[in-house]
Amino acid sequence: MLSHPWIVYTAAFLSTRIDRARNAPTRGASAVEWVIITAIIAGVALGLATLIKTLVEGKQAEISNQFGGGGGGGDQGGGGEP
Repeated sequence: MLSHPWIVYTAAFLSTRIDRARNAPTRGASAVEWVIITAIIAGVALGLATLIKTLVEGKQAEISNQFGGGGGGGDQGGGGEP
């Protein structure tokens, strides 16, 4: 399994990239900058997702309360007593 051509290619590709990053000081600094930028973007995205989720859940509760507490359907729909 470890001798599969794709695995060998991926290992060689990654080792080459790692060697380049280690031996080129400016590339290492650039990689760190990209990691920091990506982390900031991910943090902002997570914050926005949390905000949107909170707003949607609030509106959902508001709509649910307007329709009588939600969850049931009341007397409508079923085959019970007339």
